[in-house]
Amino acid sequence: MVLFPPPTVVAAAVLEWIRSGQFLGDLLASLFRVTTGFIVGGALGILLGILTGQFPVISSLLSPLFHILRPIPPIAFVPIVILWFGLSEAGKLFLVVWGVFFTVWLSTHIGVQKVDRGLIRAALMLGTPRRQMLQEIVLLGALPYIVVGLRTAVSISFYTLVAAELAGAFAGIVYRIEIAQQNLQTGQVMGGLAALRSWPTGCFRRLQNVPSGGADVGTSIDHETGSGKLARLRRIGTETTGHSSLKPEHRF
Repeated sequence: MVLFPPPTVVAAAVLEWIRSGQFLGDLLASLFRVTTGFIVGGALGILLGILTGQFPVISSLLSPLFHILRPIPPIAFVPIVILWFGLSEAGKLFLVVWGVFFTVWLSTHIGVQKVDRGLIRAALMLGTPRRQMLQEIVLLGALPYIVVGLRTAVSISFYTLVAAELAGAFAGIVYRIEIAQQNLQTGQVMGGLAALRSWPTGCFRRLQNVPSGGADVGTSIDHETGSGKLARLRRIGTETTGHSSLKPEHRF
């Protein structure tokens, strides 16, 4: 019974967990860590991925460092994170951000490099500002890769949550599982594992359904005909300068 509790014992442990009021506190603590770490790590990954993918100078400076640090698993940082941040929330957020950042950065970096260079050169010839070019050509062209990175980062954020809450937390789903394990409360351990499994699955399904339209917009750039691409770039240039910067005899 200690090793494999029946479902009735697991259900009773989960109900007791909920009645005590600890379940809501643990759920909110874990949700805060995962959500904050995912947003911060994803935003940094997208920003630096665009910079390293678009500008060779920045890529030569940062990409080798990122490729060295990327294979290091977040759980390996638990001892040094405790030394750096103590038992504060900053250390736990750092671990989640670490796991999310490299996944999103790599997918964004590859996506930006896959954008058609001809579109970028044509946009510059038509007088498109670099900021608008990054938004309407580079970002949209790399969007399918970014979405894949974000989907992968959802599961990674929960993996790193385990390491984060084992690094001296005082609330959280994984923290409660560890306390139940120390007290040989196998029913609550199984209930915590069930909660930890169902929660990221629901988040992943919602993220999987939301950005499908955005990915179609990004991939549509690659499927445009030559005249369609030229018309798009001329529209961008016209919106910026009020007229096309190419003379009639130099038009494609």
